[in-house]
This record gives sequence, structure tokens and C-alpha cells, in this order.
Amino acid sequence: MNKISPCLLGLSLAVAMSSVAAAQEMSPATPSMPKVLQVTREFTKPYRAGKAHDKTESAFVEAMSRAKWPTHYLGMTSLSGKQRALFFTGYDSFEAWEKDNTAVGKNSVLSAELERASIADGDLLDGVDQMVYYYNDKMSYRPEPDLAHKRYMDIGVYHVRPGHGEQWREVVKMAKEGHEKGETSAHWATYELMYGGESGTYVVLSTDKSMADIDLGFGDDKKFEAALGEEGMKKFHELYAAAVDTSHQELFAFNPHMSYVGEELIKADPFWKTKAEAAPAAKPMEPMKPMKPKP
Repeated sequence: MNKISPCLLGLSLAVAMSSVAAAQEMSPATPSMPKVLQVTREFTKPYRAGKAHDKTESAFVEAMSRAKWPTHYLGMTSLSGKQRALFFTGYDSFEAWEKDNTAVGKNSVLSAELERASIADGDLLDGVDQMVYYYNDKMSYRPEPDLAHKRYMDIGVYHVRPGHGEQWREVVKMAKEGHEKGETSAHWATYELMYGGESGTYVVLSTDKSMADIDLGFGDDKKFEAALGEEGMKKFHELYAAAVDTSHQELFAFNPHMSYVGEELIKADPFWKTKAEAAPAAKPMEPMKPMKPKP
């Protein structure tokens, strides 16, 4: 569950960040959070999402699968706000991102397939933008990189006023202490925007197995408030008001048809296996019966 705002951050500082044009597969095989998160955001034309977008995005997945590309990504679709899809691609460093881009450029077959898929996908889109974020371990709280059984991502975006970074860090510190002491179910990963938007922007990401987890998150509010106490909550709200300029929360659903993931994730949960991949193998042809001689 992701939250951050006088009541939200107080209730459970969670995360915000949006991209998701690709993302390194975060599975049992890759338990750590990627340092660099490259996010692509696609805004679909009205009523052109759903199966139509699933189909055009599957072309990217098929191209990457045929190439057996080692870099994976996660795709998700919006359940709030303007209709859009996010794609997360994670890397251990900026150098690793550069090497991946260079390798794709040198693979003429894959590059051509991705270009064709992009043109077809573009017919459904109203706009596209990209952002790059960097992981902040100190501002994260019990992040859950294993996404095998997750179905939703709660994204919180916070813009910190210039010159108020110290107050923001204190807000995050209090949020972590309150959740720790209150023994809540809160968990989040925090990324700071490096490129593609206004500086001072942080995204807090938290994942849920079902929407029941969201209900549980709101139920933890009283635990958090009790842990900080009346004076602590007053200080928390004051610091938050001074540090944060704007904030908003969004909810996304993971979409396996838009995600290119590795075998480890698919083996962990069949949810990630697309219908096309899950189709039963074709039955062997029956032997032909001997033809009767023509009269």
C-alpha cells in the first residue's frame, strides 16, 4: 500500500514514480531493487486501450522473446487518472543502460522489429514521455522487489520545495519510524527523478497482491498515529506542509501482455504467462489412411 500526504504519508509513506516503459524484471532471481529505473509512459487515445493496446504491445514482447534479449521490463495499465500505460526497465547503473541501448542498435533484426511495432503502437497513442529515476535506499522502507505474486502498484509522486530537502528527509524518517513502531504493513521503494521532469520530484512505489491490501493499508492508519502520538503527528504534518509542494497518488494494474519477463517469474506464477504462450501444444497429425484405388 502506498501513501504519503499529511494523512497519507502519515498513514503510510509509500511511493510514487511513473514510467514504465520498461523495467528490469524484479523476481526471486533478482531480489535487489534496480539502481536506475527508466520509465516510459504511453497515453492512449480515448477507448483505444484494452485488447487493442495489448495486441500492439505484444509485438514488442514477441520481438524481445525471439531475440532472447536479457533485459526485461514490466508493463502496467492505469486504474486512476488519465488512461495510460507504464513500462519499467531497471538497470544496475547508467553504464548498463548505455550498453543495453548500444546492443539493441547493433541488432538489426531486433531494431527493425521494434520499429515496426512502435509505428503500429503509435496509432493508438495520444502521447509518450520518458523519465529516469535513481533509487534512494535511505528513503525506502522494506521494499519488495519480488513481484511474482503482485497484481497492483500504488504510485505516489511528491515534489519537494526548493531548499526544503532537509525537512523532506525528516518527514520520511518519521514515517519510517512510525510504521516500524506501529508494526504496520507498509512497504515502499523511493526513487528520485534524475531526467525528464522537474527536479525535486520523488516517486514512492508499493505493490499489492490484491485490492484487499489497500484496505489493510488504510486500516493501519490508527497504528501509525498511535505510534507517533499527538505531538509527533503535529510535527509530522507541519514538516510535510513545509517540505512538500504538490503530491498525487495513482493506482496501476500489472499487465502480463505488456510485460517481457524471464522464466523465473513465469515459473513462480502463471499469471505472467500470456495466453499465446500458455496455449497447449499442437496435437500430432494422425497417420494418413491408405487411399482406395480409383475405380
